[in-house]
Amino acid sequence: MRKDIVVIGGGPAGLAAAISAYESGSTDVMIIEREQRLGGILNQCIHNGFGLHTFKQELTGPEYSERYLKRLSELPIDIKLDTMVIDVTPQKKVIAINSSDGILEIEAGAVILAMGCRERPRGALNIPGFRPSGIFSAGTAQKFVNIDGYMPGKEIVILGSGDIGLIMARRLTLEGAHVKMVLELLPYSGGLKRNIVQCLNDFAIPLKLSHTVTRIHGKDRVTGVTIAQVDSELKPIRKTEQYVACDTLLLSVGLIPENELSRKAGVAINLKTQGPFVSNTLETSVPGIFACGNVLHVHDLVDYVSEEAEMAGKYAADYVKSNESSATTVKIETQQGVRYSVPSTVNPDLIDKFLVIRFRVTEVFENHIVTVAFDDQVLQQRQKRILTPGEMEQVLLPKAWFLKHPDLKSIQIRIAKEESQ
Repeated sequence: MRKDIVVIGGGPAGLAAAISAYESGSTDVMIIEREQRLGGILNQCIHNGFGLHTFKQELTGPEYSERYLKRLSELPIDIKLDTMVIDVTPQKKVIAINSSDGILEIEAGAVILAMGCRERPRGALNIPGFRPSGIFSAGTAQKFVNIDGYMPGKEIVILGSGDIGLIMARRLTLEGAHVKMVLELLPYSGGLKRNIVQCLNDFAIPLKLSHTVTRIHGKDRVTGVTIAQVDSELKPIRKTEQYVACDTLLLSVGLIPENELSRKAGVAINLKTQGPFVSNTLETSVPGIFACGNVLHVHDLVDYVSEEAEMAGKYAADYVKSNESSATTVKIETQQGVRYSVPSTVNPDLIDKFLVIRFRVTEVFENHIVTVAFDDQVLQQRQKRILTPGEMEQVLLPKAWFLKHPDLKSIQIRIAKEESQ
């Protein structure tokens, strides 16, 4: 079987990428989704807050995905549901399996990776104790409550202040559970400020920063946890330990991009994001393989996922037409205070009006300056009252700047207290 473009994943990134690819001229597009329905994680996100950027409306997750599903239903795009991709080769051969077709081998003109991300499990935390029931990832608990109609417990402690954990603190409270506290290992929250206010503060749920769980109690079912404050090296301070009775522990301790297939395809992975290195066209290190959404890096807003995926679809369609990879000549260097950026490289010839660079900082900064330099020549400085790792930042660089620097080799982004131009 031959397809112009194969999109792996039918969540918000895959939907937007497939529609964009078709509308950009590639009429032979296929979406492969391992679940029995499209929409991805949005199907279980019944809270609002989606779509403010994309649709200028506040929507729930299912309402947001429905906008794309409606557009998709009007296009002749092939969809394979309940189908697992087991391999992608550097030559863009996609191998998948399902119960009706058996093994599918698809030769693709371009591949768009849109597999999303998964939650970090308890096994990654090394918390002492038995393996009782009552320990869930926040996303699993969300599925139980919103899709299956089951409550995970009544007396709940949440470890980690990621956005899913914050949202579940509110959701479980509204369903009648007692959320005793949210613990965060770091001295700052990993979630959006609005979620801290709306999900914790509005319901008087304590957020204990620089705290962690040091032991899980209970053999058949969780009976409680021991918590402790941590020092500057994130090690528990034993004299601060205290026991908290509970029947459920939710883990909201980070998301990991699903890049097993990316590695099989030979795609270079950024160890800081656990996602592929990409250019401003969202093309990975393997020509003709593109990546977008949470498989690339974990986003704050689904609106940004859709925006990024639409770009990936457009550039994948362009690649199929020309069969030429976009040569990148400019490297983006993340310096002091900046953990990573997306993209990592730039082809100035393929910038429309502006180049959007998104990045995360390494720690909380108050009243600092975001500085952008071209080959160490400072071109942009922007004062920010606060910068936190939990909030994605971005800079917009006009196309005109690149035209004035035809021999540009690198772009530097850094955070500084003061810097004069």
